[in-house]
Amino acid sequence: MMISPCNLAILLVASSVCLTSAFVPVSLSSSHAVLKMSTISTDSTFTSDGAKSQIGNDSFLNQNLMARAQNGPGKKNQERLKVGIVGAGLAGMVAAMDLADAGHDVEMFEVRPFVGGKVSSWQDKEGNHIEMGLHVFFGCYYNLFGIMKRTGGFDKNLRIKEHVHTFVNEGGQLGSLDFRFPIGAPVSGLQAFAKTEQLGLEDKFHNAVRLGTSPIVRALVDFDGGMDMVRELDDITFTEWFTQLGGKRGSLDRMWDAIAYALGFLDCDSISARCMLTIFMLFAIRTEASVLRMLDGSPQTGLHDPILKYLKDRNVKINLSSPCREIVHDVDPETGLPTRVRGIKVGANEIFHEFDTVIAACDVPGIKKVLPASFRKYDFFDKIYNLDCVPIATVQVRFDGWVTELNDEVRMMDVSGDQSDGKGAGIDNLLYSVDTEFSCFADLALTSPGEYYKPGEGSLIQAVFDERAFSRSNDQLVADCIKQLNDIFPSSRKLKCTWFSVVKLGQSLYREKPGQDKFRPKQATPIPNFFLAGSYTYQDYLDSMEGATRSGLMVADEVIARADGPQGLKAMAKESAPANVSAKGTKEAAKEKTLFFAETK
Repeated sequence: MMISPCNLAILLVASSVCLTSAFVPVSLSSSHAVLKMSTISTDSTFTSDGAKSQIGNDSFLNQNLMARAQNGPGKKNQERLKVGIVGAGLAGMVAAMDLADAGHDVEMFEVRPFVGGKVSSWQDKEGNHIEMGLHVFFGCYYNLFGIMKRTGGFDKNLRIKEHVHTFVNEGGQLGSLDFRFPIGAPVSGLQAFAKTEQLGLEDKFHNAVRLGTSPIVRALVDFDGGMDMVRELDDITFTEWFTQLGGKRGSLDRMWDAIAYALGFLDCDSISARCMLTIFMLFAIRTEASVLRMLDGSPQTGLHDPILKYLKDRNVKINLSSPCREIVHDVDPETGLPTRVRGIKVGANEIFHEFDTVIAACDVPGIKKVLPASFRKYDFFDKIYNLDCVPIATVQVRFDGWVTELNDEVRMMDVSGDQSDGKGAGIDNLLYSVDTEFSCFADLALTSPGEYYKPGEGSLIQAVFDERAFSRSNDQLVADCIKQLNDIFPSSRKLKCTWFSVVKLGQSLYREKPGQDKFRPKQATPIPNFFLAGSYTYQDYLDSMEGATRSGLMVADEVIARADGPQGLKAMAKESAPANVSAKGTKEAAKEKTLFFAETK
């Protein structure tokens, strides 16, 4: 979902065509009414109803999550906590919004000179907007849409696309999954797969055979049963699952590999079956889930700036270029287990900041770097080190014409002015390809004109390369990107590159290989006043913008639920606070503080 960059796949329930009669009696006009709703799955580490609502089968069907994100926590704590948040990515900023609204003093610390984490964007010296990845918003991003409505950016900053997913093949041949249909899911998906040009008749047949026996079909009448089956598939790859009962390599090569790469930068031979089928399940149930939106401009302008204004209006302090050097904490002298976090040391001078509560809103490499060694005595934290990440390289290339315009050479070369609502000629949507090393890409000058369309210039193609190409030089990546674009858009050979940028991210999304879901930590931890957030943490979604948003809301709900009362976070902070300086004397207090730091280093 970074969204990964394009961190969702395409609805696939469709191909289960007529291989089961289980859902035939379902009324097409009210198909959702027959779904067997689940009991919310709970866990002892979750205290708040808000966090619990984000996990379990119901979380996939719960559109009320948008209202919760839009309206805020709906509660003011009696006690006022001093909260420190390490990381100003999407998860950290969302958590800060809720905590500020609940009445707490919030201060954030970000290692980079800009906010956004994996969804960051910034300007170079020439004013070009640079991104770390390709960011696409699917219709099931209920929490993130709620946040954008809350900050006033939803209607203004998001551009909805046609409900079509387009594959561009070598030689300019197009294949599509066209979900535009009077009747919604699953029928819209059925007809999309039946008509797609991307697969031949034999592959369509084998696709239908395999998907007709999938948990997705069961979920149409028994959502809990289908989801339970999906959750049990985390230990095998999608290829292993797909080929068990009829699926063939042709479908994997011509469709599913591109989707898997777009979802998690892994191919079907490497990605977890649970990961793929979880998303497909949601798309089968919700018609709007596979509808695409993209920002009208950069993430900084369209997503982050409204959030930053919201935080500024609530006196949240954000410190940029301020890396956390150490989490200062108490340790039980008998067990060696950490018992309480006191605060953090920040920056080159390791300045100590004391907090009642600390939230580490980091990505996987960030949390591994910041956690003290003593924390690994808890299995909860030690499991995090089983997670690793995939590298990506985001290439942006500007041309002197419109790359994706296949039909009209005059329009392709015309950069004289506004030719359409998208400011130019070509395909105004996210694109997939199985014949390039970048599985998903888009012309930002069309899809997100905002700062990306420039008068007198043409396409700005943004393509994401995975680890297959990561080790190449920047110049080679640009050359490969242009060559592969020329292969799938032959007419673009007449165009020239006028500008390019390459951003390499050595560790992006966590590697969604089989067996990883059990290593994702909850937001509440064994240390009472220390919490986690980030898209890798546990929520019933994937490493994506929506996953990050969910985790931010969940951690805020947990802190708010635990803040008040005689056993609350504030009460614990008061009980464990050093003696009052005026009572003990300034020198003694200073001595005590020095000893404390010496013991915790």
